[in-house]
Amino acid sequence: MTICPFDHLMDITARPKTVFVRGEGSFLWDDTDKRYLDFVQGWAVNCLGHSPAVVADALTAQAKRLLTPSPAFYNDTSLKLAKALVAHSAFDQVFFANSGAEANEGAIKLARKYGALHKGGAFEIITFEGGFHGRTLATMSASGKKAFEPLFEPKVPGFRKATLNDLASVEQLIDKNTVAVMLEPVQGEAGVWPATDQFLQQLRALTKAHGLLLIVDEIQTGMGRTAKLFGYEHSGIAPDIMTLAKGIAGGAPLAALLATEKVSCFEHGDQGGTFNGNPLMCAAGLAVLDVVATPSFLKSVAETGRFLESELQKLSARHGLGEVRGRGLLLAVDLKLPIGAAIVAQAFADGLLLNAPRPDTLRFMPALNVTRAEIMLMIDGLDAVLTKSGAARRVA
Repeated sequence: MTICPFDHLMDITARPKTVFVRGEGSFLWDDTDKRYLDFVQGWAVNCLGHSPAVVADALTAQAKRLLTPSPAFYNDTSLKLAKALVAHSAFDQVFFANSGAEANEGAIKLARKYGALHKGGAFEIITFEGGFHGRTLATMSASGKKAFEPLFEPKVPGFRKATLNDLASVEQLIDKNTVAVMLEPVQGEAGVWPATDQFLQQLRALTKAHGLLLIVDEIQTGMGRTAKLFGYEHSGIAPDIMTLAKGIAGGAPLAALLATEKVSCFEHGDQGGTFNGNPLMCAAGLAVLDVVATPSFLKSVAETGRFLESELQKLSARHGLGEVRGRGLLLAVDLKLPIGAAIVAQAFADGLLLNAPRPDTLRFMPALNVTRAEIMLMIDGLDAVLTKSGAARRVA
């Protein structure tokens, strides 16, 4: 690019020298007009695909009416979205933010405030190995990502790590300083490892028995991604705190911290943010929720998810790969070999966007309204890449 050189952006990740300029549904186009089939969708952000009309129309209409009056005042759009989220969930109050890390930071602060008020100053939060909660200092400390361990020392104290789906590992960490347990219903960055329904039920019972808060980080699993509006619904539990981001506004930067009335203990001045709850982003959130929360839409996500899972299982069998795991339209394939980066690179060259959160894992996060034809186009493309690479062992 000569018109828009790359060197003015901080170099914070390895990116191909490609510039995307347009998107529609499951497809992106770069500045050479090459088309790409996108099964990453901004890491599960574009829940209705690229540039959905309902979001574009909502943003346009709201931008003409009111951008933001400042968070020092109420605005009608944020009030409507808060009411709708409460109506669809197990929570009573909402704090809007701009990113998943900010929402999780808020959840940590809220839990610590609760501990200061109601549990004798308890402040520690049990999180999980493999968990990912964001890139602020506190959320990196809460995460169980090995690559974070040597970075930006000293870490924020107060986070002890348990093992997912191992209740005993949680129980042995509980002491007088413990105020909460925090987890993702599906660990996405670790390679799409779901917490079992039984584990979540047992964890809820354990936290209640010890008077602890249960925090569900639904940044990636929320807003229909698992074929329920929120991932915790699969297990029938009612957490105390939930965080949302990514798909909540279909590509617009919005996040939310939800809590029960009992836990909502912030006092004036404890929490805030200049752009938090601005009506422009909340308008996008309302437009997305109006679509995603309908039973027919969630049913279609479940059906499409089963279809994608079935086709991935067939593909895995053909190439001698490993298990397919996940829920809804958040799925992964075990490659059994550290070939993820090579597969992603070749797929990109062929016009297919995939993600490898681990060297031996491919993750699939398509738009929730992805079609079966688009799934088969992806399967055929990945099949060709696996065959071409020669790294996978084709057995059929």
